[in-house]
Amino acid sequence: MASNRGQGGIQQLLAAEHEARQIVNAAKNEKLARLKQAKEEAEKEISEYRGQVEYEFQKKLAESSGDSGANVKRLEQETESKISHLKTEAERISQDVVSSMLLKHVTTVRN
Repeated sequence: MASNRGQGGIQQLLAAEHEARQIVNAAKNEKLARLKQAKEEAEKEISEYRGQVEYEFQKKLAESSGDSGANVKRLEQETESKISHLKTEAERISQDVVSSMLLKHVTTVRN
């Protein structure tokens, strides 16, 4: 009877060990499922945040390029104005410069 009881105790220990192994495996599987779900949620949040940041970047880029276009236009106008002023000044003094250079060369004697 004692051996029978010993056999029963061993069977109980084996059954308890088997049940514990199943509980541990179930917990591991649940943990892996939670980790996978958390990873998917994190990737979704990252994707949404990346999209939002990209949208804001494109918006600022469009705004600044619009300002850049205005700056380019302003610079072109300033350049044209300066070129026009220089041409006017060149026309105004060109006769004096030509006359003085011509007079200088005509009156200079070379040996």
